[in-house]
Amino acid sequence: MNFVKMHGTGNDFVLMEARGDERDWPRLAQAMCDRHFGVGADGLILVLPSSRADVRMRMFNPDGSEAEMCGNGLRCLVKYAVEGGLAHPRGGRIDVETPAGVLAAETFGDGRTVERVRVSVGVPRFAPAEIPVLVDTEPPILDLPLEVAGHALRLTCVSMGNPHAVHFVENPVADFPLEQVGPLVEHHALFPQRVNFEVARVLAGDRIEARVWERGAGPTLACGSGASATVVAARIRGQVGEQVDITLPGGTLAIEWDGRGEVYLSGPAERVFAGEWESEP
Repeated sequence: MNFVKMHGTGNDFVLMEARGDERDWPRLAQAMCDRHFGVGADGLILVLPSSRADVRMRMFNPDGSEAEMCGNGLRCLVKYAVEGGLAHPRGGRIDVETPAGVLAAETFGDGRTVERVRVSVGVPRFAPAEIPVLVDTEPPILDLPLEVAGHALRLTCVSMGNPHAVHFVENPVADFPLEQVGPLVEHHALFPQRVNFEVARVLAGDRIEARVWERGAGPTLACGSGASATVVAARIRGQVGEQVDITLPGGTLAIEWDGRGEVYLSGPAERVFAGEWESEP
């Protein structure tokens, strides 16, 4: 099985072309994403044909669970599909089918090489049942109190097609014990489908720094849907404007949201290497 290793701001993925559900993809994801005995990645992305869009995407986390949405992975898939001739941009745009819906992507480059991708990551949702989070309150959910491991958190909850809980801090996010707190939030009973957990600090009306504990993956260098959810959370709290640069350990992403419609994520996508996977899961 041929594959390509790619990353978006350090959020790395194994991409593989597929026709459907002919393999045990969760088990293969666990094997390939293992950083000691496999290729090593934050997820396995399947590039599939689509009857609704130019190409279809499925993404499996290192624990084998399937993610509804992955912004950085989406940018990598767009670069892979366009440069490999699987999708042909019209006016620089292609559409990608995901479990979160059909999303638009714009490509920037010299016509042969995709250097940067701007993708829609959808319209944020705030109702508790849509995130989901087990609370009985009117949306949006701001400052939801949660105490884990002696840390008093105040969570702003958002769905970007997948669930997110954002905790804002005043000190540098590097000081926050993400590895200790993250798994406890991810698996908390409040979140029946588990949750991605972001810790963030607003630096200015157009700048945020953040770290992400990804559901099914743990701490990652970047997370596109997590960056988007963080900016949305900051905006509904009145802390940022329409265009925000968000810095994560792997680099900086640009997020745009007008406060009503779709959220747009821009950033690089890089090809690392290609290989062949010989082991069957």
